[in-house]
Amino acid sequence: MELTLEQMVVSPGQQLLIKDLSWSQFETILNELGESRAARLSYSNGLLEIMVPLPEHERNKEIIGDIVKILLEALNIDFEPLGSTTFKNPQMNQAVEPDTCFYITNQKAIIGKNRLDLTIDPPPDLAIEIDLTSRTQFDNYQLLGIPEVWRYSNGTLSIYLLENGNYIQSSSSPNFSGIAIIELINQTLQQSQIVGTSQAIKGFKRWVKENIH
Repeated sequence: MELTLEQMVVSPGQQLLIKDLSWSQFETILNELGESRAARLSYSNGLLEIMVPLPEHERNKEIIGDIVKILLEALNIDFEPLGSTTFKNPQMNQAVEPDTCFYITNQKAIIGKNRLDLTIDPPPDLAIEIDLTSRTQFDNYQLLGIPEVWRYSNGTLSIYLLENGNYIQSSSSPNFSGIAIIELINQTLQQSQIVGTSQAIKGFKRWVKENIH
């Protein structure tokens, strides 16, 4: 008996894994789910993961995304934020939807593009994952060639840089040279739990105004 997508229920914070899925089947599911959905998808060599984020997940994602935007603007660096865009490469049998992502170095290459094809377009320079219920799988990002991945999990940010085809954990981000990005993000997210998101972001903006010239 075959199941349809309408019969599948994934609660917030939970995952659904589907094995032995062909690329064409994955594309069909992607089209059926559409773009206006809460679920995040990850596909690697026949294994599809569908995850519905919790409110805490979305709050942390927004705060970290805001921090990145504030810093890039303060540093006068042009960027394109692409949120949880689906990045896929059928030749590599990989697809992933980061929680949020940014084109920084390659910003000019995707201006005005409403559809991206990673067989010809560059991947985002920075992808961000909020891991509350599962550990981020790096295979997709690695094969798609995304140079920097941030993972926020268990109250702390970890930075991974792609070197010689493998991710190496780093204490700093090349996109924010000289800035203690891990400490800043951890502190701001901790503050958001005490004073609320808007006040935490206001406090971060004050720090930027005082320390970045």
